[in-house]
Amino acid sequence: MTDASSDSTRSLAPGHPGAHSLIDPDAFLPQLQQLLQDAGDARDVRRITVEYLQKARTEVMADIVASFEGHPRAARETVRAFAALTDATVNAVHHVATNVLYRHTNPTEAERLAILAVGGYGRAEMAPQSDVDILFLTPWKMTGRIESVVETMLYMLWDLKLKVGQATRSIDDCLRLGAGDITIRTSLLEHRLVCGFATTSETLRERLWSELFDNSIPEFIEAKLAERSARHKRQGGQRYVLEPNVKEGKGGLRDLQTLYWIAKYIHRVDRAIELVDLGFFTREEHLTFWQAEDFLWAVRCHLHLIARRPVDQLTFDMQVEVARRMGYEDSGGRRAVEIFMQDYFLHATRVGELTRVFLVALENRHLYKAPMLNMLFRRRRRIKPGFVEDRGRLNVSDEATFLADPLNILRLFEEALRTGILIHPEAMRMVASHLDLIDDQIRQNPEAVRIFLDLLLKHGNPERSLRRMNELGVLGAFIPEFAPVVAMMQFNVYHHYTVDEHLIQCVAALAEIERGSKTEDLPLVTQIMKGKINRRVIYLAVLLHDIGKGRTEDHSILGARLARKICTRFGLPAHEIETIEWLIRNHLLMSDVAQKRDISDPRTLRDFAKAVKTRKRLDLLTVLTVCDIRGVGPGTWNNWKAMLLRRLHEETARGLENGLEELNRDKRMGEAKRSLRHLLIAKGWEPKTIKAELSRHYDSYWSGLPTDTQGVFADLLRDIPDDTVRIDLHPDDDRDATRAAFVLADHPGIFSRLAGALALVGANIVDARTYTTKDGFATAVFWLQDHDGRPYSADRLPRLRDTIDRTLKGKIVARDALSERDKPRKRDSQFRFPTHITFDNEASDVFTVIEVDTRDRPGLLYDLTRTLADNHIQIASAVIATFGAQVVDTFYVKDMFGLKLQQPLKRETLEKRLREAIREGAARAGI
Repeated sequence: MTDASSDSTRSLAPGHPGAHSLIDPDAFLPQLQQLLQDAGDARDVRRITVEYLQKARTEVMADIVASFEGHPRAARETVRAFAALTDATVNAVHHVATNVLYRHTNPTEAERLAILAVGGYGRAEMAPQSDVDILFLTPWKMTGRIESVVETMLYMLWDLKLKVGQATRSIDDCLRLGAGDITIRTSLLEHRLVCGFATTSETLRERLWSELFDNSIPEFIEAKLAERSARHKRQGGQRYVLEPNVKEGKGGLRDLQTLYWIAKYIHRVDRAIELVDLGFFTREEHLTFWQAEDFLWAVRCHLHLIARRPVDQLTFDMQVEVARRMGYEDSGGRRAVEIFMQDYFLHATRVGELTRVFLVALENRHLYKAPMLNMLFRRRRRIKPGFVEDRGRLNVSDEATFLADPLNILRLFEEALRTGILIHPEAMRMVASHLDLIDDQIRQNPEAVRIFLDLLLKHGNPERSLRRMNELGVLGAFIPEFAPVVAMMQFNVYHHYTVDEHLIQCVAALAEIERGSKTEDLPLVTQIMKGKINRRVIYLAVLLHDIGKGRTEDHSILGARLARKICTRFGLPAHEIETIEWLIRNHLLMSDVAQKRDISDPRTLRDFAKAVKTRKRLDLLTVLTVCDIRGVGPGTWNNWKAMLLRRLHEETARGLENGLEELNRDKRMGEAKRSLRHLLIAKGWEPKTIKAELSRHYDSYWSGLPTDTQGVFADLLRDIPDDTVRIDLHPDDDRDATRAAFVLADHPGIFSRLAGALALVGANIVDARTYTTKDGFATAVFWLQDHDGRPYSADRLPRLRDTIDRTLKGKIVARDALSERDKPRKRDSQFRFPTHITFDNEASDVFTVIEVDTRDRPGLLYDLTRTLADNHIQIASAVIATFGAQVVDTFYVKDMFGLKLQQPLKRETLEKRLREAIREGAARAGI
């Protein structure tokens, strides 16, 4: 019989770790045959075979992994070695099945079974945990002997714990099923003979090309590109998703394989290098293909080795370990994982560029027609000289003339944005290969600056041109200060995008606001953008506000300095440069004050107003802050943040326009009392009862709560017995939070007990206030969100109320119950945030402000508040700001005598105990 061995089995050099006896059938099979001479029945034969193969495979696998660990970024030899190991294994079990158990010296033509590798195994590319996809190919119908051979081979492969994807088909079956199923057809495209009869395999190959492949090229191309689009949509549609799928994601291995499949279907290529001679790629582009493929395979192999199972999602915890295995190290203020992920995203971007180039080649060969939707719905405009419309895309009339003036590179993007026509991939290819034309002279050329600023300001959708300029390297070439943040990952669960994509998302958010499409959701900033605002200043500030990231220096300070350099080069007026620089240096100020401070405290408002100084700056900073938060990612912006920012803007604007005395405590207290009096009158309260309620509270109560919440407390306090706990839970959709109000007899540690009760139900506390009435009752209010950042639905409130009530009555001990819930999700386990604790006696006229910035976990707030209570610290209010896995808890406190914490020794002792509580909790949580 004619028995074939795979090319990959024979191609391994003797020095490769794969050069083990198992890989060489001439050496291995006689050894196995010798062992089987003394075997008994078929079961004994299979057992001996599996045991021997298992031992040999373990040794070879260890050699392959050791070699890979020595060259952890070069995966090409590794994936081939795994395929060769699989070939040898399949070859061995086939030998046992056909020459030991079911030996037939003269098989009939119908029994000429071929064992084919298909899919990735067919390409001889396998990660450590890849499935073994096998096609048992018969000339015609299955015979009894073939059925026995196949069954025996599968039993041995399964006993070896291999994940086998198998099919047994005749040649006619393959043609029929391949015609109707694009997935089957693709796997057949890559079939490769491992062992068995070569004539059967060759017959399939010839018939596939002549009867199926050659007659269905356009259909196959269209199907694979539609499959690619659907796959991208399932994976989120973004190349810069921070937990990408290495195999299926945009810019991943499957995209490269799609190019190869299409090329093989058309031209029968066996290697990507053949695409150069066929005119699809230049040699430089093939090198890009080769490097991206090698890098992505290395990442995938490391993922499989770490997880010991087929994992392709590069989750946060995996990213750290893969970066370590691939030899990345911390550098220049950045973690190794961030440098690794920047390389990953750069490769993913290049894969996208290769796809565009490839599709152009298909179009030029009239094998593929790009979608024309953008042409159907746009208003036709006359195209400027030097440009042409080529198959519905914007191209250049003459390459030499175009490149003679480097300004044309920027004009290409301006013309595309002006006309609404997408840029032709051939033009993009030309631009990407001539970035060296954008030099210092061009960067400060007034016309170049004019074009760039028009791209930002003139056409209403600047993100479209910015994103394409960024992908092609033009943005980083024209603004070199922008280049370091291209594809730069921020390793935290808060930011959804790379830094460059975040900045473009922020510009998109700004343009959306200016177009008026967010008037209902964002009335304040929409109104600001309709007023007298310097658009050039705000657009540049939004685009550049994070360009200082990734260095050892504070990114706000460095970014401001870089922005001054850029804007000076652009020739902007001095006052605009000064404003842009101020905005970038302070771009976190408003967000920090709104989310980390008690903005009902008059001192907070006065200090913020003094920092901002003018209404113009306040308006600009408000717009920048909103865009910055909305550009972080889906779900980051919510009504709670909107409410905080609107309130901070409103109060500050009033102070700036009418004088800071508008922000004093007495004035605000008088207004609050008048508002509550009107509310209680409307509720039908008696004047005498209203007077008692208004005199029941200390001064700090009146500036800290909205009138509707004070009205709820008035109802809860009315005729309350000393031993009663009253609770009011109310979903507040306007703030995206549930308000939980409590009234009960005051005693030390009440805030901590309430925080523990809320932690037990998994509530995220975003704000909290606690006050004591003059007659000894605690009035505490918390604003809560569920894990999705939303208010608790009405049907969940009874359970919430029951758990809180049982905890306050001592039926549940929060400390014990929470100890079992401290574990963070595995994917978040690698986030590291150093703990910072600060004491500020100047931030409030009445309280000491303690800010704890640390790693978030369940039960953290309870641990902190319990520590404060144990040290006789009274908590008046707490503001909780969560940024992914990082949390900033801010407490407004007094000591047991109602005074600020003025003594340094007392503060040092308290800080030490807070740190101990954080460390102990982190140890319980395993972080």
